[in-house]
Amino acid sequence: MDGWFIASLVVGLISSLICVVAALLKKGPNDVTLLSVVAVELFLLSYLVASIVRTATGVQPAGAAWEFWAYLITAISLPVAGFYWAILDRAFWSNYVLAAVGLTIVVMMARMAQIWYGMATLAVGT
Repeated sequence: MDGWFIASLVVGLISSLICVVAALLKKGPNDVTLLSVVAVELFLLSYLVASIVRTATGVQPAGAAWEFWAYLITAISLPVAGFYWAILDRAFWSNYVLAAVGLTIVVMMARMAQIWYGMATLAVGT
């Protein structure tokens, strides 16, 4: 498995768990839930930098490059959109939106790993 995917799995699931617990406790978005989504965004920005460096050093995705970059740009946009949603709608339901961001990022990172390495699926131990 790709180290970046594993890191996204950890960051995304922890963020989602924090947000779901807050929503179940009927708490509105707060510093903890919002910062968990900021952590997801910071992870994605570091992945963007690493991807640019990999590409600049001659390592190219095995799949379609446009598809990889489209996924990455979309992934980077999701935490920002979720953050603004939660700021504008302070109801506890917004925490579910924030939780969806973390889970969606995990799925998108799995797909980006497939595109980068040319795998049909992410197999354990590869």
